[in-house]
Amino acid sequence: MVNYIWVGITVIGIVFGLFNGTLEEVNKAVFAGAKEAVTICIGLISVLVFWLGMMRIAEESGLLGKLSNLFRPVVKKIFPDVPANHPAMGYMLSNMISNMFGLGNAATPLGIKAMEELKKLNGGKNSASRSMVTFLAINTASITIIPTTVIAIRMTYHSASPTEIVVPTIITTVLSAITAILIDRYFYYRRSRKG
Repeated sequence: MVNYIWVGITVIGIVFGLFNGTLEEVNKAVFAGAKEAVTICIGLISVLVFWLGMMRIAEESGLLGKLSNLFRPVVKKIFPDVPANHPAMGYMLSNMISNMFGLGNAATPLGIKAMEELKKLNGGKNSASRSMVTFLAINTASITIIPTTVIAIRMTYHSASPTEIVVPTIITTVLSAITAILIDRYFYYRRSRKG
């Protein structure tokens, strides 16, 4: 679906450029955008490699396991339908910790595995369970302590202080996660009262 959207946007831009007589500007913008994308990607690679390496070290040293155990009681209360030692719980905790360090690339496969395990707990049904909906809401809001991707982009564009967004990011992501949980609970209890 996303491919169709990008093709549609490109075709609209070219057609608009033809009718306006600005096809040369559209062409320049396309190549400038491609060059900019490569610059951003190269800037992100170094930061992501560093933090993914740090996550690997944390995993090998047992720090990741300790962080998971620290958050397990809280996550268990948020997901009462998931048994404490079920693989889904481990994947969800790892996903949340990866998101806390701004490692969406590392968090995505863990989130997919968590959803697969939650689907098994749901009896393989195609409809989302309570835990699946809650996990999706939390994963989307995801509390972030170190926004590595945004810091890397700010460094690429020579920001005077690329890390000044850390505190605002923590505040906004904590608030968004709390809001996501409250909205999720509101609709869950509203639906359960009707049923």
